[in-house]
Amino acid sequence: IMSELKNNIAEYALRIGDTSLILGQRLAEWCGHGPILEEDIALTNISLDLIGQARAFLTYAGELEGQGRSEDDLAFLREEREFKNRLLAEQPNGDYAQTMIRQLFLSVYQYYFYSLLMKSNDETFAALAEKSLKEVTYHVRHSSEWTIRFGNGTEESHLRTVEAIETLWRYTGDLFETDKVDSDLLKAGIAVDMNIVRTEWEKKISEVFNSATLTMPQDNFMIGGSTGFAFFISAMKG
Repeated sequence: IMSELKNNIAEYALRIGDTSLILGQRLAEWCGHGPILEEDIALTNISLDLIGQARAFLTYAGELEGQGRSEDDLAFLREEREFKNRLLAEQPNGDYAQTMIRQLFLSVYQYYFYSLLMKSNDETFAALAEKSLKEVTYHVRHSSEWTIRFGNGTEESHLRTVEAIETLWRYTGDLFETDKVDSDLLKAGIAVDMNIVRTEWEKKISEVFNSATLTMPQDNFMIGGSTGFAFFISAMKG
């Protein structure tokens, strides 16, 4: 039983780390291409925060799996199908509205996820969540302010934001998908209750959208299953 628990914790750490890693890599693509210098630096800093979080969680995953793999091995030496990130993290940057809506969705998700993970019975998870939460709090503020600015800005900025929401909304269901690993770890007081995260996430996104004169999509079609990095790799190759 102990070895199964250990494997599940390693898998959970990998999933958390991969989402931050892939999102961090996506944001890094903006480095030197930001719309204004201040944003160029802000997005690069957020990217560095996320890659720092990824390093910590991947290091923990590597220690637990006991195969002698480091954070770098896990980040760079796996096949695309082996990545466990949430699908939303790998979606293309698109224009700046799309990057910001993707960031808003993921930052709010991470905020409530880490808030709950801080109470985990796993001391490493609790400590990493506490550190990550401080950074993610800023990410939420940053993406919320830009969403409100775009939503209430010009006709074009509003339209582009609506298009970004329409493009990305279908991936948000995947943020809250769970499987046996999640349920087993939840029973052990280690994992996060994703129903709580979803409820809080919807409340916060609705709040930001209201301030930005944007509406929550009613379309329930969702793309699910965290197959991870495959789309990211094909997009990079394409």
